[in-house]
Amino acid sequence: MGKIKGELGNSFCPQALFLYGNYQDDGRPHFGLFSWATYCSIQDEDTECLGFMACIGEEKLTKDLIRKQGVFSANLVNQALLPLADYYGTTNGREEPHKMDRQPTVEPGQILQVPTIAESPVSFELKVIKEHHLAKGSDLFLCRICNVMIAEGLTGRDTPFIERLLQAAPVLSPGESRYTTITGNDLGGWGEPRTRLL
Repeated sequence: MGKIKGELGNSFCPQALFLYGNYQDDGRPHFGLFSWATYCSIQDEDTECLGFMACIGEEKLTKDLIRKQGVFSANLVNQALLPLADYYGTTNGREEPHKMDRQPTVEPGQILQVPTIAESPVSFELKVIKEHHLAKGSDLFLCRICNVMIAEGLTGRDTPFIERLLQAAPVLSPGESRYTTITGNDLGGWGEPRTRLL
């Protein structure tokens, strides 16, 4: 297959979806949907450790809370969580004060004071080490992974990894404003899964 010049974009860069969680000033859990995230190695004081890079575009309440508190959770979105995640991702928390009236099953973090989601197969507790301003409204948070909570069925090394990955059922957003499974099944466009909540 030959290649031709294409448009600049991230359409063929599949990203897993995460719900970032923090507590609002009134103690209520707040979640926002994000996908530009990956792992890295970082230095935290004298310790080299596994890190998490979270790039957040635009100014939004989730970013305000992360900056204010310096900690947050990252909860992997699976297919069961997708309608709620899509609702969070397509509803502006600054403009819609009742956005957080819809809540998953919230559990407190084991190490940090962050809300985690029981329905998520994998939840990270993250401490911000550095913030880098990349462009207008685009900021990168370099974080230390302080704790990981994972569904019991996903930890057994006697089950092949691909089977555990399929069981976790993470949702990807590979481009063109759509959601897919890791096997390539279409799960709808942005703003569609949320209609199952209404």
